[in-house]
Amino acid sequence: MAQKLSKKDIKALDKVPYEKIRPFLKTGQIVFCSGSYLFSGIIQRLTNSVWSHVAIIYKDEELGRVLVLEAEPYIGIRLIPLSKYLNDYKGKRRPYKGQMVITSFSGEVAENAHRNIIGFGLDELTRPYDNWEIIRIMLRILFKVGKREKNRNYICSELVRDCFKRGGYLFKMKDSYISPQEIWEDDNVQLKYRVL
Repeated sequence: MAQKLSKKDIKALDKVPYEKIRPFLKTGQIVFCSGSYLFSGIIQRLTNSVWSHVAIIYKDEELGRVLVLEAEPYIGIRLIPLSKYLNDYKGKRRPYKGQMVITSFSGEVAENAHRNIIGFGLDELTRPYDNWEIIRIMLRILFKVGKREKNRNYICSELVRDCFKRGGYLFKMKDSYISPQEIWEDDNVQLKYRVL
């Protein structure tokens, strides 16, 4: 399990320059973000966590690219260069506002798991973000309502869960939802680098 961290703890971690770690990044590593945006704060409060976003690294050796596979609000499932988070987030010529860490996954997964994990995510590209799921999660927490029907829209943690499921690994869910925190708390998730 990745260690329990507060925002202060994350900020205290040594920030590693992207250029130094880029050669060592691998497909299937998990990115966690602790955003300082309004929507990030809502997610952090709802899930009692510092984490507001989770995504998966996809490294394309042939093209020489390190990409992030994610479900982004109002956009849906997309691939974005990791360098965009670090230098030009949302085209504003500045980095993502918050902290970001990269973890490794040490668990037992099926042979060709990384191909299956990322392949599933690529097949889901352009699926919509589930913009109402955060509200439904909040209502389920408040009213202790059971699990919802599965739809084909995603929030970030559902995408990561379903990608890893395709690779043969199941993350434990809390009640009727999975948040970045549940993925972070998995015994097989190990902190590697802080990049922001």
